Amino acid sequence: MISLKKTAICLTLSLLASSAALAQEVTLRFHQFLPPQGTVPSKAILPWAKKVEEDSKGRIKVQMFSSMQLGGTPPQLFDQARDGVVDIVWTLQGYTPGRFPKTEVFELPFMAGLSAEQTSRALWDYAQKNAMDEYKDVHVLAFHTHGPGLFHTKQPVTGLESLRGMKIRGGTRIVNNMLTKLGATPVGMPVPAVTEALSKGVLDGTTIPWEVAPALKVQELVKNHTTFAGDRALYVTTFVVAMNKAAYSKLPADLKRVIDDNSGAEMGAMFARSMDEGDVRGRDLAVKAGNNIVALDAAETQRWRTAAASVESDWVNDVKSKGIDGAKLAAEAREAIARYAK
Repeated sequence: MISLKKTAICLTLSLLASSAALAQEVTLRFHQFLPPQGTVPSKAILPWAKKVEEDSKGRIKVQMFSSMQLGGTPPQLFDQARDGVVDIVWTLQGYTPGRFPKTEVFELPFMAGLSAEQTSRALWDYAQKNAMDEYKDVHVLAFHTHGPGLFHTKQPVTGLESLRGMKIRGGTRIVNNMLTKLGATPVGMPVPAVTEALSKGVLDGTTIPWEVAPALKVQELVKNHTTFAGDRALYVTTFVVAMNKAAYSKLPADLKRVIDDNSGAEMGAMFARSMDEGDVRGRDLAVKAGNNIVALDAAETQRWRTAAASVESDWVNDVKSKGIDGAKLAAEAREAIARYAK
């Protein structure tokens, strides 16, 4: 009888333990560099977090930390996820120059298409095949790009000659090299620093997509915006949503499925879609402000493409020193982008 009681007690304790495991609640700290009202934080990260919480029936809580609230600088975000300082980050690979050489092929001038969503789907496919070794220290949730980058300047840029000598912010080493080839003076800085730099005269202008302009008040600080003809973007930058490996690994199997079901190509496409929609809003605000939008024609755009062409050969030569076949990767990227282009 005593033995039966012990067995029953053990079974009860085991069931209670199993129930506790199933009911385990997890809090994930999500850290990123933009204000909460920015397009991606408000239109992509927040909806994603709510969906994860709903799908987990409240067992996963996503704590949002914007504008580097948990400390550090934007270039440190990836390592914060790697090291477990936070659980999830959204950041630009280009904030750590040279660290993701296989990924940065998408930043080359006139490489990407005009739709962030389409380019992001291409980036996911390309990265799965060619670049996941660059992310071995984290658990990748998504990749994406923004829409076409363009010039936002105090004085109008109507051709290559008018850009020469201007101090222009570039977000990555590839973009900075492109600016040099085009005759500008590149000034590297994370995007949150652009507002102050423009207002203090440190910059004559900046390269960003339309989507970012409202959060930085760029359409108020400059009155000129220059766009390009054709079906390729002047440039884009790439983003990653990365999760700490241990934070993912210790999740119960059912909560891992929740994360898995809300990550991958579709997550990246959703983030990118928010940026495509943000591009429309950003441009509309510039028009409403009465700003000057310069649309370069096909002939002038070709001059810019010719001037920037050596950025790709520079990159190919640079990554060759790391044992990477850059020409092959550029061809892979173009093929993936073409597959999704309209």
